[in-house]
Amino acid sequence: MFDHFKKIRLILMISLLGFAGSSWAAGNHAGAHSHGADNAAIGQPGQASQVTRTVQIEMSDSMTFSPSSISVKAGETIKFVLTNSGKVKHEFVLGTEKDLKDHYQQMLKFPEMEHDDPNMVSVGPGKSGTVMWKFTTSGTVDFACLLPGHYDAGMKGSVRVGTAK
Repeated sequence: MFDHFKKIRLILMISLLGFAGSSWAAGNHAGAHSHGADNAAIGQPGQASQVTRTVQIEMSDSMTFSPSSISVKAGETIKFVLTNSGKVKHEFVLGTEKDLKDHYQQMLKFPEMEHDDPNMVSVGPGKSGTVMWKFTTSGTVDFACLLPGHYDAGMKGSVRVGTAK
């Protein structure tokens, strides 16, 4: 009888490990994941009370952002309003070029991945979304749509962050 309980416990442990492993591989809840952007390099989440200006960006099925190049000053908090004028879902993700490329490789493996980070938003067809971001360091911060095929088609842009005056 003791061996019977050992076998049942072993089967339960293997089942739980298999479930945990498959959940981890898919990301967080319902296929979501947390993307560890290098915030020191790109800034930090912005607060609504600190927004210094709003930048409207259109996302289209021609795999473009309009505008695709934006200039800000270090210290500015920008409210990005992303409008999807297309018929397919698009994303806006702020990051370093390396982070975006690495994240895109993950998206190719797990295309149903959803995001819940302050530096990104997914926007359905005909919808709008927002990202509030404080740019803390001068340099370039990239952005892209990381849905499979979109990044490869050129759906990317950059924020040039100048020194504060």
